[in-house]
Amino acid sequence: MLDVLYEWFWWDRIWLPGNLTWTDLEDKEGRVYAKASHLYVVIPYAFVFLFVRYIFERWVATPLAIHAGVKSRVNLKVDDNAILKLYYATRSRKPAQADLDGLSKKSCLSVRQVERWFRRRRGQDRPGVLKKFTEASWRFVFYLASSIGGLLALYDKEWFYDTRAVWTAFPKQSLLESQYWYYMLEMSFYVSLLFSVFSDVKRKDFREQMVHHAATLVLLSFSWCVNFIRVGTLVLLVHDAADVLLESAKLLNYAKMEKSCKLLFVLFALVFIVTRLIIFPFWLIHCTWVYPLHHYPAFFGYYFFNAMLLLLLGLHLFWALLILAMLRKFIFGTLTRDERSDHDEEEEESSLSDGEVAAKNNNGCLGSLASHENICAQRRCTEASSGGGATQREDSLKAV
Repeated sequence: MLDVLYEWFWWDRIWLPGNLTWTDLEDKEGRVYAKASHLYVVIPYAFVFLFVRYIFERWVATPLAIHAGVKSRVNLKVDDNAILKLYYATRSRKPAQADLDGLSKKSCLSVRQVERWFRRRRGQDRPGVLKKFTEASWRFVFYLASSIGGLLALYDKEWFYDTRAVWTAFPKQSLLESQYWYYMLEMSFYVSLLFSVFSDVKRKDFREQMVHHAATLVLLSFSWCVNFIRVGTLVLLVHDAADVLLESAKLLNYAKMEKSCKLLFVLFALVFIVTRLIIFPFWLIHCTWVYPLHHYPAFFGYYFFNAMLLLLLGLHLFWALLILAMLRKFIFGTLTRDERSDHDEEEEESSLSDGEVAAKNNNGCLGSLASHENICAQRRCTEASSGGGATQREDSLKAV
């Protein structure tokens, strides 16, 4: 059964045009071709990336963040309340109003105190600016290095300037050493991001990021196996160009360097639109959609490869809407955070003291109202704890 599936998976007609077979991609006549077995090194390289990232974030990015004035947020600790802890762990991190009333009665706390407990407990799970800074530093260093490496690998190639040359003599295009390392390092980096996805800072576009990483890996793996490597290197270079500016703008934002951050973000928005909404669809997708048909008839791999590129284009359009919304707020001076951040008003209050929260919400009567709630909650708990004794006394009086 496994042998049948293996043969079906590697069937020539799925991966290659009708006039080609896998024997055409075997090393001969001084030409070396990419092989699927080369991709096995991606997994160990990904673990190397994780180790290097740990060293970098701890010994380079963290001191740099401290020097830039980025401080780790200190969240207030919550009281040890078994009822609220159980609900938080098993039910919900943000209880509904009806549940708040029930938890208030069970825990002998006011509704406001229960809300404050859950707000602070969520704050403990929420990453601080220092963690965001170190993660952005790592991505910035990689994207900068990969962009420089990509330019060095492609600047003297004919297909860098004329995309029609991507298909010249296809598939008899020998694998270059620069292409090998460019592919392996990029794929290893994206695999390492998948390995660390549950420990990294989560944002509102978490699902889109996961789809993007998975689609990128599938696209790179497929292009590697069928020798679409020339266009694959162009796709990598176009994607890394904007990411360098995005991560650098984040670093400046975390360091409170607002003017420089705004300037870099505007530049990032322009580069993103040019590379991913103009060059990517009108040059690269056009290159993979139109030019291959001049050399061979369409086949399954042709449609599959272009479908993955269109999926990436759809993600680009989604992010472009977010970027334009942020850019509008930048221009009018109303942007205070990343639109993709999982943020709400409780994030600010989770690191404030009780007095600061009260002062923040105090409009003349809210403070006394909260005190009144606390007194009422304490009175309810006292009545509940003494209810059994009062009932017994009443029964004794009735008997007398």
